[in-house]
Amino acid sequence: MYGSRGAGASAGRRMPAVVLGAALLITGCSSDGGDGSDKDADAGAGITQQPKETAPFWVNPDGTAARQLAALEKAGKKQDAEHIRKIAEQPVAEWIGPDNPEEQARGFTEAADKAGRTALLVLYNIPHRDCGQYSQGGAADGNAYREWLDGVATGIGDRSATVILEPDALLHLVDGCTPEQFHEERYDLLKGAVTKLKSLKNTKVYLDAGNAGWQHPDQIFEPLQWAGIDKADGFSVNVSNFYSTDDSIAYGKQLSAKVAGKHFVIDTSRNGKGPYTQGSPDERWCNPPGRALGETPTTKTADPLVDAYLWVKRPGESDGECKGGPKAGQWWADYALKLARASS
Repeated sequence: MYGSRGAGASAGRRMPAVVLGAALLITGCSSDGGDGSDKDADAGAGITQQPKETAPFWVNPDGTAARQLAALEKAGKKQDAEHIRKIAEQPVAEWIGPDNPEEQARGFTEAADKAGRTALLVLYNIPHRDCGQYSQGGAADGNAYREWLDGVATGIGDRSATVILEPDALLHLVDGCTPEQFHEERYDLLKGAVTKLKSLKNTKVYLDAGNAGWQHPDQIFEPLQWAGIDKADGFSVNVSNFYSTDDSIAYGKQLSAKVAGKHFVIDTSRNGKGPYTQGSPDERWCNPPGRALGETPTTKTADPLVDAYLWVKRPGESDGECKGGPKAGQWWADYALKLARASS
């Protein structure tokens, strides 16, 4: 359904395991070497932090791509390893799963804090999530969501975090995918989430607002207002999708003009060759072939309204069970390699 479906379907990821903050702090993050890059190798794969002045977000040295990189190097597959390194060495978002949210959020933010970086987190647990499709699920009800969110907020504490809030949640209200009886509660939950997260000392919040292929900003700006965009730092565009950075900037600027000039961030994780235009329009968003990694994460962007290019979608994770892919959120090594090989 429309271009926005890429966010929800591929967002149905689960954490490979609950992150143990102490273990990450012991084995994961190295000290900053005076020029802003970290000199010590991590996780056996030589993963370091990116220079803070251009990419202040934390690189997980034990992420799925880093583990594949280490395995490829061990197997002597040097060329494949160097391709996967393009993914493993970049900061990608950590999607907080439904279980133990406080422990997950604490683990990621403590590790990022120790490295002198900001944790990039995605909250994707809204009730009635994804309209029963590839990434269906979410909290059982509003009270369960509020309790889960409280855990996330406690886990973040005063540490630095940037949060992408509930991909597709607003779009699925606008496009009719989410039944009418759930609309009022969802707006209340999103507004409450913005308020809760913005009460934290060092947390930025961006409400998800679709992508350049999803109809027109006129259809989403009021829902953004009802969901609390006035208290948020801004909105996110192109999450888990493939629209070009130029098109995403144009869409974001149109939308920004309707919501008091709010800034935005763009998911550039897989937009290096733009959207897929072949096959059934209903599934062009799902594991499309021939795509490539986009601009690497940075706060040095092409427009002052764009706070950052981010890798919100974790490149190499499946969008869902289509085109031979595994379940949404599962690592797909072959697809990861193809993304990386197609990138300059």
